[in-house]
Amino acid sequence: MAMSSLLFLVVLSSFSTASAFTKPRQVYVVYLGEHAGAKREEEILAGHHGLLLSVKGSEEEARASLLYSYKHSLNGFAALLSEEEAAALSARTEVVSAFPSHGRWSPHTTRSWEFLGLEEGVRGPDSSGRLPPGDKAGGEDVIVGVLDSGIWPETRSFGDEGLGPVPARWKGVCQGGDSFSPSSCNRKIIGARYYVKAYEARYGAVNTTNAYRSPRDHDGHGTHTASTVAGRTVPGVAALGGFAPGTASGGAPLARVAVYKVCWPIPGPNPNIENTCFEADMLAAIDDAVGDGVDVMSVSIGSTGKPLPFAEDGIAVGALHAAMSGVVLVCSGGNSGPKPATVSNLAPWMLTVAASSIDRAFISPIKLGNGMMIMGQTVTPYQLPGNKPYPLVYAADAVVPGTPANVSNQCLPKSLAPEKVRGKIVVCLRGTGLRVEKGLEVKQAGGAAIILGNPPAYGGEVPVDAHVLPGTAVSTVDVNTILGYINSSSNPTAALDPSRTVVDVKPSPVMAQFSSRGPNVNEPNILKPDVTAPGLNILAAWSEASSPTKLDGDHRVVKYNIMSGTSMSCPHVSATAVLLKSAHPGWSSAAIRSAIMTTATTSNAEGGPMMDADGTVAGPMDYGSGHIRPMHALDPGLVYDASYQDYLLFACASGGAQLDHSLPCPATPPPPYQLNHPSLAVHGLNGSVTVQRTVTNVGQGSARYSVAVDEPMGVSVKVSPRSLSFARTGEKKSFTIKIEATKGRGGWRVNGQFVAGSYTWNDGVHVVRSPIVVLVA
Repeated sequence: MAMSSLLFLVVLSSFSTASAFTKPRQVYVVYLGEHAGAKREEEILAGHHGLLLSVKGSEEEARASLLYSYKHSLNGFAALLSEEEAAALSARTEVVSAFPSHGRWSPHTTRSWEFLGLEEGVRGPDSSGRLPPGDKAGGEDVIVGVLDSGIWPETRSFGDEGLGPVPARWKGVCQGGDSFSPSSCNRKIIGARYYVKAYEARYGAVNTTNAYRSPRDHDGHGTHTASTVAGRTVPGVAALGGFAPGTASGGAPLARVAVYKVCWPIPGPNPNIENTCFEADMLAAIDDAVGDGVDVMSVSIGSTGKPLPFAEDGIAVGALHAAMSGVVLVCSGGNSGPKPATVSNLAPWMLTVAASSIDRAFISPIKLGNGMMIMGQTVTPYQLPGNKPYPLVYAADAVVPGTPANVSNQCLPKSLAPEKVRGKIVVCLRGTGLRVEKGLEVKQAGGAAIILGNPPAYGGEVPVDAHVLPGTAVSTVDVNTILGYINSSSNPTAALDPSRTVVDVKPSPVMAQFSSRGPNVNEPNILKPDVTAPGLNILAAWSEASSPTKLDGDHRVVKYNIMSGTSMSCPHVSATAVLLKSAHPGWSSAAIRSAIMTTATTSNAEGGPMMDADGTVAGPMDYGSGHIRPMHALDPGLVYDASYQDYLLFACASGGAQLDHSLPCPATPPPPYQLNHPSLAVHGLNGSVTVQRTVTNVGQGSARYSVAVDEPMGVSVKVSPRSLSFARTGEKKSFTIKIEATKGRGGWRVNGQFVAGSYTWNDGVHVVRSPIVVLVA
């Protein structure tokens, strides 16, 4: 077995029975450094038992406590321990860190690939953004692992017609279970596993009414993300009601899929709504995925609450070991925007994705009683009968007594008075609660339809839903117009016309307001998110065990569904990584990440600057390096590479985290911004700093690049040398970037503010752009 860092996971159940001699157990991760020499799996397992025995009373107790034994990229184990036993392990000299393993992780929940092609200026017969079907570089022998809620294997998006044999290097399995047998896999879904031990240690046995105890997807989220990455090309599909008709396809339709089910429903009143994913289960999946032979991992999962330090972040630790093995790990950035400092998945060795729109809309005209026309958006299949005006009421004017004033306009469960809304169109605002649940409340109270309006924070971004009643959604400006009409009329009315699908909406893309924003809370000298990709109103395959809304009482069954979130943008970038891995199998994960970042664009499809949904100009804290361009990424010209050792040095400088005993942290490690990263962020600039970067020529043969700089306001940026000459492919060149606050050019006016610019290398063919973000002290 190759040398690898040693990671120990300790999963402890707070639900375990405590005797007079046993303390309640909790979930911990105990992380150690690299072990010496190659070891067989039996030796690794024996070492795990030995460590457990050092804190347990007997060998029988030690063996009984073991949940997982990690043997591939991660060398460690998961076990049931008391807090005192975990503390005893953490006190050992070989331990790097010990931290609780919480269930604070959750999923970040057709036209998009065609739009990516249009965004790149591809106007030929195939403007999909993918390589031509059948091309070796289209991903046929690349394996993408999807960590999520499982898969619905019967959907046409996972058919294996025309695919060749499973790659010989594949070492994975197809694990059977509830409603899922080994024959559920094929030459498309080549592997499937599920991980539930840590979840069941916390919540008890899986309730099979709400989830399959197998790789089968009850929720729908995992099927949606997997088909967005690598779904086959399927003509003639649409969402419920016939919306978004056309051909559905993943970005890498020839790639093979390996499923790792790690997310399970949270017990409660409606367990179908939200899943949770435990670190111990996810790390077992990442470890197996690397051992199985995946090339790319797509992880539409993130933590809630304050981001964890890198050494205590399960996905970050797993991603580090995956990167060491050459696996590209792509993560969603989160849906907590537009507030700043909300982005999750913050380590530089993973690719973190924001969400933006595509050029498709589902327009739904609203005719107000005063003759004014408002354009909403919806994919609900229901229409008001009679094609006539209905009475219009604002939710805040129709609530039951005692409803808190700050949420009286949001149509929360049991908040509407039936006698005030019966037979009327009810105007509700987004905010607290689920959008589809607001429609359910209107229906249960006897309302005829819902108009769902954006509060100011969401601006013009309009996610669409298959509501359980007629309805539509409108922007902030439009809902204010509607409310102004209600307030000015003694008998306000409205009529809702049928919705239809339209394309070529301008401007696009626009940053989604829900998309989490930078700066990076853990390490502001690394810019996050890294890139943005389509994540608003994305059509993809769905689980037939889940309704389009996932609400109790919604018994509709769909094969394809429209969803929004960075969960939807993440697999777009994962598919791009698959295409790059296929075209350039020898590239490192850092090189692939660099190619995607440096070829991204900050312009919309019309050539103007990319905007936020509130109408302001977007920037690096919103989209990182920009919007992905898969075809451009295949030929980036130059890449910024980085090694496992580089990341360990970075961790030493970032919070003093020594992630591996094989590389002791130096007394003065290089500052975090010295990591050879495709973007550049300097936090707390006081005077000047000089940063070094190294690029590798991945173009064909010799090349000469010159640099152009767009300086941030009040900051001087000097790149030296100004040109780089390469004699051959694979040659490396280094350069420096001196960054200095300047008094005469607004420098003193930007104190305490993030300012942005860029530097770009250009050889006449390739444009290699890196954003610069500076916070002046």
